[in-house]
Amino acid sequence: MLMEKQIISLIEESMNTKKSLPINLIEDACNILIECYKNGRKVLICGNGGSAADSQHMAAELMNKFKLNRDPLPCVALTTDSSILTSIGNDFGYEYIFEKQVKAIGQEGDVLIAISTSGNSENVIKAIDAAKEKRMFVIGLMGDKGGKMKGKCNLEIIVHSANTPRVQESHILIIHIICEIIEKWSVNKESINN
Repeated sequence: MLMEKQIISLIEESMNTKKSLPINLIEDACNILIECYKNGRKVLICGNGGSAADSQHMAAELMNKFKLNRDPLPCVALTTDSSILTSIGNDFGYEYIFEKQVKAIGQEGDVLIAISTSGNSENVIKAIDAAKEKRMFVIGLMGDKGGKMKGKCNLEIIVHSANTPRVQESHILIIHIICEIIEKWSVNKESINN
């Protein structure tokens, strides 16, 4: 009985965290990404740990498909090439693993999605700085109060919880919403508001 109560409590906590998500900012992120793709640009994504998994998950949904068969959308998770990550980490330091990739393949008009539950990941912050130097648009997915990333991104979606699992659960919900809306636009090539 004690375990059942704990499970119900965790589910309720997750639901309450998700109910407080900023819908208007998620909508803004969808519009920014659709404009990026309309203009023939690409999306880069980075994060550490669970956020690295979210980066790869989102890239797969956009490059391949979410639910519908359609043309692929250019999206690169900067978390996936072990040779690049380990060589940069070894030669320069772990904090540069995303920055150097953004400098190499990021272009003006591209979008960087920077994911950090704490908002304090140094390598993600360096990637944000590199993206802004390249005149890329930066969307930040953070938790709690946004950490050091707060105020550095063009659009910031902050999940107001200090509980990392609840933040991660909300981030993947946001990612799935964005992917579904972008995919519907991609198939219909219409305004998402139609």
